Amino acid sequence: MLGVLHLVFPPRCIACGGAVASDFGLCGDCWRDTPFVTGLVCDKCGAPLPGDDDGAQTLCDDCMAHARPWGQGRAALLYSGTARRLVLALKHGDRLDLVPPLAGWLNRAALPIMTPDMLVAPIPLHRFRLLKRRYNQSALLSGALARLSGLQHCPDLLLRSRATPSQEGLGHDARFANLDRALSVNRKRKATLAGRNVLLVDDVMTSGATLSAATDACFAAGVASVSVVTLARVAKDA
Repeated sequence: MLGVLHLVFPPRCIACGGAVASDFGLCGDCWRDTPFVTGLVCDKCGAPLPGDDDGAQTLCDDCMAHARPWGQGRAALLYSGTARRLVLALKHGDRLDLVPPLAGWLNRAALPIMTPDMLVAPIPLHRFRLLKRRYNQSALLSGALARLSGLQHCPDLLLRSRATPSQEGLGHDARFANLDRALSVNRKRKATLAGRNVLLVDDVMTSGATLSAATDACFAAGVASVSVVTLARVAKDA
């Protein structure tokens, strides 16, 4: 049946629409232009680092300069090239067909920091922005990631209690100030959260302000630990 479907609807590159060998794949050109994060990475944000991975915790310059409240973090991609186009297509272009392949990349990145009892939760949107966009891309990714990993998913674990201006164009300190007291734990989920290890999922990490606010809210509700995974990490030279 799949072979017949491919005769009628041949597989296309998820980035450019060119012909590929299998569903949800990238063509050769788009693959080469997609900066997957591999090898030695920062243990807090997942940014790639020079050198070999010897198992010791290694931090990037940003994470040494700015303390991160969460334990460990990973990223699947750097936010540039084809990766940036895919993130924006999911976020603003209604490309929900991208969720399965992108969640697969997330799962591969998060494997080293996942534990069997983790509770997976997305970074929330404010209800006004959710109404405008119609979906939360981070919630779609976290749900698919939870299914792939066999972990419990809690899409409404966190709430965005006030509508914050866009973080785009803001400096480091302004980003953190913008998120001050903007995120909180859903009262209905506090019993589920107590004593759990939580994996927070977001589409892009720039300064880490949103993930920091979410982590602080989780710890205030009594979690045991927080780890984070993002689809893409904005590098300093990106």
